[in-house]
Amino acid sequence: MNRYLEERLEWYDENYRIGNALISDAQYDHLENNLLRIDPDCDYFTNKKALPLPSLPKGEIKDFLEGLTKITRLIIEPKIDGCAIGLQYKDGILEKAISRKGNDVTNKIKAISDVPNVITIKGLFQVRGELFAPSEYERPSYSQRQAGGYLRVTDSTSNHLSLCIFQIINGKINQYESLKYLKDLGFTIPENYTCNYTSGVEMFRKNWLEGKLFEKYPTDGIVIKINSRKLQLMREKSQGSYPYWQIAIKY
Repeated sequence: MNRYLEERLEWYDENYRIGNALISDAQYDHLENNLLRIDPDCDYFTNKKALPLPSLPKGEIKDFLEGLTKITRLIIEPKIDGCAIGLQYKDGILEKAISRKGNDVTNKIKAISDVPNVITIKGLFQVRGELFAPSEYERPSYSQRQAGGYLRVTDSTSNHLSLCIFQIINGKINQYESLKYLKDLGFTIPENYTCNYTSGVEMFRKNWLEGKLFEKYPTDGIVIKINSRKLQLMREKSQGSYPYWQIAIKY
């Protein structure tokens, strides 16, 4: 079953790259999520160019919070409008950088000034972030266009772009400690806040809508994340979905 799912994903991905999309992005993400849940160490994720960069789930806050206790610690981060990027380091050396659809953009990302090419860590280290244009904080869609244009155009410049890293893909620590660890390694991380349950989330959502939160970023929403790694894994198992321990709120 695992190998069949791997082959289907590879087939869909190959067709997408030649302009012949056979399924929607949402359907592709769903299949990739299932494979990641069933066999995260399969060849698709360890040998294939693509790193797992599924779209964040979107929905109602109340649905996401259902089943959590009032003392569950949540992390609030900006939903930056740009291009999703996965980085893989091997024994501290930046080995590859991949876009959401599996395109190798390693040389492009190495030119971004706040991306460390060497970090002090052994083994395999995979992180996820967003390439964006900080100057377009008032026009989020322009940030995405500039990031996408830079990745596509051969002779484009990078001095107006930044890569914000917000997740350790193969990490085993909670979100707060992950962000702290990433910062200590030299990555640019997002501004973030902590809160407990509904009242805190609603306050941050309201502040973002009123332009009082994450003003320095080109955002199209906020991201709510469960802090505890144990609860993250429990949520993924119970929901059968990755990464349902975080959700994008866009209104």
